[in-house]
Amino acid sequence: MYAKKKPTKSTLAFVSLLSVFAFVSCNKETPKANTHTTWSHYAGGPDQSKYVDATEITKDNVNQMDVAWYYEADGGFNNFSPIVVDTIMYVFAKNNSLIAINAKNGEEIWIHANLRGLTRKGINYWESEDKKDKRLVFTINNSIQEIDALTGKSITTFGNNGYVDLREGLDREPSSIRRVQAMMPGVIVQDKIIMGSAPGENYFSAPGHVRAYNVVTGKMEWIFHTIPHPGEFGYETWPKDAYKYVGGVNVWSEMSADEERGIVYLPLGSPTNDYYGGDRVGDGLFGNSLVAVDVNTGKRLWHYQTVHHDLWDYDLSPAPQLMTINKDGKEIDIVAAATKHGYVFVFDRVTGEPIFPIEEKPFPASDVPGEVTSPTQPIPTLPSFMRHEVTKENINPYLPDSIKQMWYKRLDAAKTAQFTPPSDKYETVILPGPLGGANYGNTASNPEKGLMFVMSQEHPSVYQLSKVAPPKIDLSADDHKKAQTLYDNTCKTCHGPDMEGGVGPTLKNVSQHIFYDEFKTIVLNGRGQMPGFVHVDEASLANLYRFMGGNPRSFNFNRRGGNEEVMPEGPVVASGGIKIPEDEKRVAPLLDYPEGVEHPENRYTTGYGLEWESLMSPPWSYIVAYDMNTGEIKWKQPVGEDFEFVNGDKSKGAVIGVQRKSMVVTSTGILFATAKGGKLYALDQETGEVLWETTLSNESVAVPAMYTLDGKQYLVVNATGNFSRDSFDHSKEPGALPKAYVVYALPDNK
Repeated sequence: MYAKKKPTKSTLAFVSLLSVFAFVSCNKETPKANTHTTWSHYAGGPDQSKYVDATEITKDNVNQMDVAWYYEADGGFNNFSPIVVDTIMYVFAKNNSLIAINAKNGEEIWIHANLRGLTRKGINYWESEDKKDKRLVFTINNSIQEIDALTGKSITTFGNNGYVDLREGLDREPSSIRRVQAMMPGVIVQDKIIMGSAPGENYFSAPGHVRAYNVVTGKMEWIFHTIPHPGEFGYETWPKDAYKYVGGVNVWSEMSADEERGIVYLPLGSPTNDYYGGDRVGDGLFGNSLVAVDVNTGKRLWHYQTVHHDLWDYDLSPAPQLMTINKDGKEIDIVAAATKHGYVFVFDRVTGEPIFPIEEKPFPASDVPGEVTSPTQPIPTLPSFMRHEVTKENINPYLPDSIKQMWYKRLDAAKTAQFTPPSDKYETVILPGPLGGANYGNTASNPEKGLMFVMSQEHPSVYQLSKVAPPKIDLSADDHKKAQTLYDNTCKTCHGPDMEGGVGPTLKNVSQHIFYDEFKTIVLNGRGQMPGFVHVDEASLANLYRFMGGNPRSFNFNRRGGNEEVMPEGPVVASGGIKIPEDEKRVAPLLDYPEGVEHPENRYTTGYGLEWESLMSPPWSYIVAYDMNTGEIKWKQPVGEDFEFVNGDKSKGAVIGVQRKSMVVTSTGILFATAKGGKLYALDQETGEVLWETTLSNESVAVPAMYTLDGKQYLVVNATGNFSRDSFDHSKEPGALPKAYVVYALPDNK
């Protein structure tokens, strides 16, 4: 067993030998729950492996796959991941409607309309042992709700007259919390739904405590304080009052579960504020930690912190992968976590002992007032899957010479080394930035062979801290420039250079009919075809709103209900889910440190640093295959395409933008993967060879699903997204399909 060297360096902590022995003894007879033959859960199953045990599609015949049918779905979520239960597929389409369709031909069974605010990445399914009680479980408008999977109607016996308020239990007045639901649907194990959250990444956001609720009653079974309270493990790694004002440390993305052992693995994000930690001095458990908890009690079994005192927004966002490997002649059940900063950490699934060594290495200290950086960071000896520093030698050679010369000068004046803290005195150019490395949906595995697949992109960020200024209505010249830059980097592609509209609607005068709270919700969580930009900080949001002509100080409170209901055509059985009453008590969000709490004189923040996506030399986007039996990288395959690539310039490599793509792994050795430009690949798991590829008529940013029905194997892809301006628009090609859930299969005469 291993132990911490000292209390404040909480890199690694294990339960005692006695506790581990007791836990394993109590759980070793649990029958195996997930056989990987269904896709009734987001990402396939609670283990999030995206692995399917099905044999019809093989390496020899995969190149015969073609479109079997499609379900037209314009007006849904382009990142909604379908699930399939028995003969029914559940999709999101028709103006925010949850729809049950026949998984064999796409015929509509029922429609629950107007579920505005539903978790945009997907839903989960639960059924009782006797299969008489079948439920769809999801989050909507900061609540958990359920729908009868067969009838499509809301289950009013769940929770408080049909809903559970996710704002409760987070150390803040519930009505003061503007948003909390995660973009993912959580994970269901046994009769519990374990929920993460996305309370925001601004100063004073709510903490991201993880909670488990009974699927039938809605009762909260346990809560794991991700920012420890006094007397709890890890409390000493924070300032004594930090739990009163620090937010974040949340599972906003994916989590994985070992159903057989009853363990849930929580990949936790960074504390707020992401880029300055003068008010949270210390390592800050359980920020940026992989934490194993008992699904029945929420008790911490072990944890490992992958970044101490994070200042780079290096959340653990991809799903940890559960595999069985053979190392040195010994069979070991492992959990492997890929990270935004380009590493893979691998542990014994039960004890938390590292399978491959991890070294604490020294890194630079901060020169920002009040900041106290960790002197070391953990670096795995397992090979990294990406580069870690921007240099003149790896600048994109295809950039215009004037742009390259500009960057050469900026690099001379900046600091670029790995883990260099952001500064208020100079730029730091960090590779990867928070949109680089591996992100949600970007991990998958063949759990039986010990193969792990990581999607990655080499995406740097450019930071420079500035003091957080008091709120004001008029924009200074500097704030106007920052807002213009944020708009250009985030909004212009879809909404046009002058807000006149394009792929997205016009934004002119938008502040006259959208209050600031609603504006924030749309930007952070997304809406319709628009993805969420969850990492935009509060100051930048306020400036952007002012830039559009609004006054963010004109305070309003979010309504818990939806907008006017519009009924789609088809078999509508219900509308709007459970109507949640307005808050009786309305309290403003926490805007400053609680009275009597010690804090630094100034706070600092920085933009997201997305100035140049294509700063690095190609390829930028790729899939990496690890053999966890040996710890070696087996292969690395660039994926995706952009406009120039499509038009014949193959030298420019694959395009940027893999972060919202995903994979499906089969027992026959095939890795299906989506990539930017509407690409859909079938790769050989052993070699990375492209066995088959096709181009979707519309972009896909969701996790595909695979299922078998009447002996026939199907792959379904949500292809309802818009192509960005740097992509070739395949929706305008002759014979292009409409925006749809597209189902592929082998021909019947295979």
